[in-house]
Amino acid sequence: MSTPLTWGPPHPERADAARNRQLLLATVRELLAEAGPDCVTMDRLAERSGLGKGTVFRRFGSRAGIFQALLDDNERTLQQEILSGAPPLGPGAPPVERLIAYGTARIRFLAQNHGIAVAAVDGRNAGRGRPPLSHIHIRVLLREIGLAGVDVDLLAAQLTAALEGPLLQRFDGSATTEPAFTTRFEAGWRTLVERVCDPGA
Repeated sequence: MSTPLTWGPPHPERADAARNRQLLLATVRELLAEAGPDCVTMDRLAERSGLGKGTVFRRFGSRAGIFQALLDDNERTLQQEILSGAPPLGPGAPPVERLIAYGTARIRFLAQNHGIAVAAVDGRNAGRGRPPLSHIHIRVLLREIGLAGVDVDLLAAQLTAALEGPLLQRFDGSATTEPAFTTRFEAGWRTLVERVCDPGA
């Protein structure tokens, strides 16, 4: 039996912490709307929100942490669709179909939130802490597929990198607003999953 997939923080927030989080995220969105990701700094966020700089640092830890928190907040709708939405993204479809559907949804999400996702990447903290949510979900689905003789943890990490890495690097220089931006990634993801999970296909 696969490990249940869980999302969100492990413990409920205090009421004041939740209010501060919502205020800070709303302030980040205001700054982004005014001048884009480059204008968002810890100092400017503290000044605009009216909260102390220490509060901002405790909440986010770094500038990249600001964007990661915003990305996580924007992702809540996708998370709910994965947990309880219609198949194949939600439960009820074969795991290979769910894996393809998840990659497609994740590609579109990252394309829509591209500037935030790129700003959330912090090379100094890469590989630290718990695995990213994509890795967790992909690992769960790989276990359901039941590939013989496969290191599922390693394969999940490799597939996660293959799914998200090229989008975050924007390897071909395409603008995220172009319809063709996601088309190649979606087709490539489907091919990769089909070849990995059913080499004879």
